Parts: sequence; C-alpha cells; structure tokens
Amino acid sequence: MCGIVGFTQPECLSPDSTAAIRGMVQALDHRGPDDSGVWMDADAGVAFGHARLSILDLSPAGHQPMVSAAGRYVIVFNGEIYNHLELRTRLAGCGFVWRGHSDTETLLACFEAWGVEATLRECVGMFALALWDRQTRSLVLARDRFGEKPLYYGWNGRRFFFASELKAIEAHPSFSAPVNRDALALMMRFGHVPAPFSIYQGISKLGSGCSLTIPYACTSDDARSIQPLPYWSLEAVSESGRRAPFAGTDEQAIDLLAQTLSEAVRGQQLADVPVGAFLSGGIDSSLVVALMQSQSSQPVRTFTIGFDEAAFDEAAHARAIASHLGTQHTELRVKPEDALRLIPALPQIYDEPFADPSQIPTYLVAQLARAHVTVALSGDGGDELFAGYNRYPWAQKVNRRLQWLPGPMRGVVSSGMVGVPVGGWDAMNKWLSPLLPASMRMVHLGDKMHKLADALEARSSAELYRGVMSLWKSPGQLVLGSREPLVLIDREQTGLPGLSFAEWMMLVDAQASLQDDMLVKVDRAAMAVSLETRVPLLDHRVAELAWRLPMSMKIRDGKGKWILRQLLYRHVPQALVDRPKQGFSVPVGEWLKGPLREWAESLLDEHRLRAEGYFDAGRVRSAWLEHLSGRRHWPLQLWCVLMFQLWLSSRTGSVHAD
Repeated sequence: MCGIVGFTQPECLSPDSTAAIRGMVQALDHRGPDDSGVWMDADAGVAFGHARLSILDLSPAGHQPMVSAAGRYVIVFNGEIYNHLELRTRLAGCGFVWRGHSDTETLLACFEAWGVEATLRECVGMFALALWDRQTRSLVLARDRFGEKPLYYGWNGRRFFFASELKAIEAHPSFSAPVNRDALALMMRFGHVPAPFSIYQGISKLGSGCSLTIPYACTSDDARSIQPLPYWSLEAVSESGRRAPFAGTDEQAIDLLAQTLSEAVRGQQLADVPVGAFLSGGIDSSLVVALMQSQSSQPVRTFTIGFDEAAFDEAAHARAIASHLGTQHTELRVKPEDALRLIPALPQIYDEPFADPSQIPTYLVAQLARAHVTVALSGDGGDELFAGYNRYPWAQKVNRRLQWLPGPMRGVVSSGMVGVPVGGWDAMNKWLSPLLPASMRMVHLGDKMHKLADALEARSSAELYRGVMSLWKSPGQLVLGSREPLVLIDREQTGLPGLSFAEWMMLVDAQASLQDDMLVKVDRAAMAVSLETRVPLLDHRVAELAWRLPMSMKIRDGKGKWILRQLLYRHVPQALVDRPKQGFSVPVGEWLKGPLREWAESLLDEHRLRAEGYFDAGRVRSAWLEHLSGRRHWPLQLWCVLMFQLWLSSRTGSVHAD
C-alpha cells in the first residue's frame, strides 16, 4: 500500500518542480512511511512521486517510481496484485531478467509484453496507478475493479494533476480551486461525494474498473474529448450472470463459493509482513477470519473494539467467534472521550468532506491493528453482493405495494402520515412498545414514518430508492448556488432489463455507495496509520459467482446473505452468529446533545453560516434546534454539515471564493 502523485504540464519543468513534487509526496507519507521517491522528465513536463509502505519485496528492488526493463514505461503504483507470481510464470520465455520480486516489476513486464488494457484484465488485485509511456508520450491512469484504491485527477491552471489523496494535490504551490457546490449538494444527500465528482471544481475521481489516457501536451480545453474507458464492468458481469445462471443445488453452490472465496483469502494473505484481520462478529468478517484460520497452522491475529453503549457494542460477539476459531484476539474498549478526541483530525484523515459516523470506530480499530500487523483483511462487500442490507427486502416490498396503489391515493396516505407530527408518532410508539414483541419495536418511529411518507410519493423505483438513501431532502436548495447533478442512483431500473428491484439496488450500491463510502472509510482510516487493508469478498471472481446465483440463495426466509451464512455455519455454530444486523457506528446523535454540543454550536453559528455562504442558514439552524429539543432526530443530516464545516476550516489555504 502506498501513495502516488504527479503532474504534467505543456512546457518544460522549471527548477522549482523538484521541490514541488517532493512536497506533494511528503503529504502522503502516512500512506508510505518506509520509502519515497520522485522521477521527472523535464523536457516532457512530467513529474511522478511515490510514498511506499513496503509489503512485497522489502528490498530497494521495490523502490518507486520504477522504470521498466526496456525503458519504455515509468510507473507509480498503489495496491497489490495478488496473482503476480502466476503472471510471472506466464511471462516465462519472454526474456525478462527479474531484479526483485515486487508486483510493481511484474506489472511493468506485463505492460511491455501484453499492453496496458490486456494486463489490467489479467490482474487480480486492488490498485491505482499512473504510467508514463515514453514512446507515445502519454499518461495512463487506472483503478481497480471495485475502486478499493483511490485516484483523483484533473486540470488546475495549465497543469494536470493526479494523486491518491486530495491533500497531495493541494500541496502543490500553484493549486487553488473553488468548492464544487454541486458536489457539496450530493454530499448533503448521501454523506459523501460520489464519483466522478470531488469537493473541488476541476478535480475528479477516476471510476472503478476504468483507465484514462492523457495525450502529450493535453490541456483542460481538450478534457471533454478525453473520457475514462472501462476495462471491467459490474453491469456486464450482472448481465452475464443472468444469461448463464448457476443451475446446481444449494450444496453445490456453497461448495463453489467456499472454493472461490478460499482462493481469494489465500491470495490476499500474500505478504512479506505480518497479516491479520478485522473481526466485528458479523457474518462477513467472521467468514473471512474462519477461512483464514482454516488455512493457517498458527492463530490468526484478529482485532475489534468495544463501546460501553450496548446498542453500539459488538465486542462480545467478536470475542465469542474468536474463541471458537482459536484466533489470537485483541480487543480495545473505547471510551466516548477517545472517539471525541479524534474528531478534529477527521478532515486530515478523510481528505474531503465525509460524513459516515462509523469513520470514527473504523479509524480506532485500524489504529489498534497497526500496533501488531501491517496488513489487515476486512469483510466489506458481502452486503452489496449477497443482499445483506435490511433495506433490500423492505424497499422491494414497499415498491411492490406502491405498484397497486393509485397515485392520488398515495398522496392521501402520505399526507395523513405527515399530518401526525413526529412527536405524535413517537408518543404512540412509546405507548405501544411494551405490548409488541422485540422484533417489532422501533426507535425514532416518527422520523421513519415521515420518511416513508416521502417514499409513498416516489414516481419510480429509482426515485423511491434515492429517497431511502438520502439524508437531507432537496439538498440543492440547502446548498446555496448549487444544482444537484444526476448520479448512478438516478438511473432508472428500466435501463437494466431483467433485474428485480432488489438486484437493481444491489448493483447500484456495489458501484456507488460501496466505492464512495465504505471503501473510502476503510482506506483513509487504515492509511492514516500506515495499515494496508484487503477485501477478499471483492475479488472479482467472487463477484462474478455472486451474480450467477439466484436471489433465493441470497435472500431466504426474510434474511439476506443466506449462502454466506450457510458457508459460515460450516466453521462456526449458528447460535454464535444468527442475530439481527447491528452495524458499526457511534451514538453521534446523543453526543451532539451532550459532549459535542459546544463544538457543533460554533460550527453551526448562524452568523458564520451566512458569512461563509454555502448553506441556507435558517434551514440548518432549524434542524439543529429541533435535534437539541428532541422534536426531531437529525444526527446524520447535521453530521454532514458539521463535517463540511470542519473540512472548510482546515482548508482555507487551498479553497478560494467562487
């Protein structure tokens, strides 16, 4: 795991370019504390930089930027190619003399032998890379199939920049850009800035499974004609899976999944440094750890954190799983003050406004793991590929019933639900809860009923799901001067024929919120402490198998991830894992009323909001006061605003007025 950065310009590099690129690399030293390097071609106007976290080939033979054996290519690479030894075997007879055993050297040899796109298709791994082709004088950027590794790019003035994180681009002395208000509106809706947008105008994120070629001396005026090209598409995978579905029995499917996922876990343990795993006690992380332990003669190192608040604590479940599997388990009890002390550092860690509150425990468990290992496997991806989120069956059920409810009747029902104040629903819930079974009890019923009322007015399935995934309603009005752009979730299901509504939601999530929320959260948290994370469930061969399986092997008896559960039961007793989905977060709503109240009040001060000019101050203040009084529950909506405000206050040097 590393950090990459660079820039090109249409004229020769000036003498101060060396200091500029070194400063950009230094901004990424947390991603690569073991080594760093720069490479420049002054005449071509190209500068590359690299910060290295040594995982494979700890010797100087793995140093980057790296030049290919024939001298044609220069690369900076962030990630791991898990099948690189197999690729080397396939190159036997091509005359390559290996200098070391790094996967970066393997990549360069494959590029020379097969070309760039063919090599990307053959790679099993996670990566972001930049490749300078001296022969064609062009720059190629590429990102892995699911977007595990980040890559920003874009023009600022006459220079074209790329980097693993925005802070490296910001470190260039000439960089200055206004906030992208349209992207900010998206952030208020989803809690993160979705690709291809970034918080800065002119800077984009490269989409997952894509490459981008920048010709020599290309300028921002040419940008519209230069678009990323996919070398792998999850939509194509889903279509292929529907054309050739799995036709075997349940047991045969479980066996095939066991084989495929075990191979992914085995490949992702390739390292010359200590490897461990995050263990929350949930289905996905428990399965990854179980497969790791089944392949090891030594106890696997596992890590979890616990909270005093019972509703947010899964440590006991993780401890039980670890005990059964025989792992070497490390647990840290986190006090609220530990989490609160982290908040001022969030803009530096997450680089652009990011408002998933589970960013806090994710950083803390990464910090815990880094004290013992350099690589940690995680269980991300299971929900999106195997239908683990509760919202899938819920939204599908609501959507099915809406089809039978005439439009005018929907409006009547919605108006009736909104006509009861949130407090009225909550009072009713308080009275009824003791009479209901535990499975039917709900918290914040009023907020949920009002959100359901919005869903009833949806004119399409895409609009329904957009509402389910939204935090602020009408964020284009909340963010002054913004016009909310269309993103992947706005694409109608009719554009993907043959998918059920649940499958469509899973496909959208795997391409959008997984890439821009879940994987960002893990990457930035882990890299802030120089920990590499790997995600076996996102091996593309696992994804391709998942899309061949019928939905009945994913959702059965009202529960998601059926096939993952069955595989896990081969290693762990069902009683240890068969419980409601809990999630991994912190009680931010209560903190905002308590220990964070003064801090939040300073960032949400009405005069400050009006002076900065990004938000409708009246609407933000109204939500803040409603939350404090208990009339409404707005923790995630307010956290979005607070994370932008905190980011803005930390970036005054790079942001200019628009």
